[in-house]
Amino acid sequence: MHDLDLTTLRLFVAVCETRNIARAAEQHHIVPSAVSKRIAQLEGVVGNVLVERKRRGVVPTGAGEILLEHARAMLAGQDRVSRDMAAYGKGIKGQVRVLASVSSIAEFLPDDIADFLQMPAHRDIRVDIEESLSRDLVRSIREGLAPVGVCWDAADLEGLQTRLYRNDHLVIVAHPEHPIARRKRCAFEDTLDFDHVGLPANTAVHTMLGRAAAIIGKPLGYRAVVSTFDAALRCVRANLGIAVVPQEVAQPMATAYGLKVLALTDRWARRSFTICFHDERQLSPAAKLLVAHLEARAKSGRRRDMQRA
Repeated sequence: MHDLDLTTLRLFVAVCETRNIARAAEQHHIVPSAVSKRIAQLEGVVGNVLVERKRRGVVPTGAGEILLEHARAMLAGQDRVSRDMAAYGKGIKGQVRVLASVSSIAEFLPDDIADFLQMPAHRDIRVDIEESLSRDLVRSIREGLAPVGVCWDAADLEGLQTRLYRNDHLVIVAHPEHPIARRKRCAFEDTLDFDHVGLPANTAVHTMLGRAAAIIGKPLGYRAVVSTFDAALRCVRANLGIAVVPQEVAQPMATAYGLKVLALTDRWARRSFTICFHDERQLSPAAKLLVAHLEARAKSGRRRDMQRA
């Protein structure tokens, strides 16, 4: 197969996303016939029909869906190269890409990284945080696609080096008029008689709750599935159901919305997060500094928690 042209791949992605050749051409300031010619050439290179015209617009074929996934990854990589080279030209001599789970980004990681970047000694370092599912994050670290990851320690971390990071506490959040809101704490089993609001099936929280319900032997029913903790709490505010979310995320919004927060008594409700990387010796100087800083911040946070206890 000949080398794939990134300009053609970008046009192909635009056609798939807009479902319209004319609209994709307008986005890239070229004529529709030129887009059609590029797509035809791409089909010749890969040896498969990639798009087909239907009543609802231009849609990717099965082969097109496969290429679309790869094209997005290739274009994202090219964009990162452009950003990194531009940053280097502006005097940023260190750059660290961090993959992180949704919980760590929603809770503590951005503040810890901001504290790192505000230090005068780190003025020439840039940190990029990218949200990733734990299983994808671990695979990317193993394959060398990113140097550092932050995820729940229940992920399959075999073969990676790790450092203990922070803890969080899962709680139940309920509308004040919900029957369970009369309690101060409860076991997860006691929530299974009520509708839940949850995160997508591929997230660590959804997987963990499904496993816990299966062990108990009762179904876990979702009234709504949303993409963020913020959206889940808004659904609770509308009394669509109860939600299991980290206390560290829930408390500020629960206070603002007048929602009830109930402690979960299950042992697994206290989670630990880890910093992971392939080999500390292969980390760049900037990445080593960041890992050391995150580890130190985590130790400081644990000491404060012990003093409050």
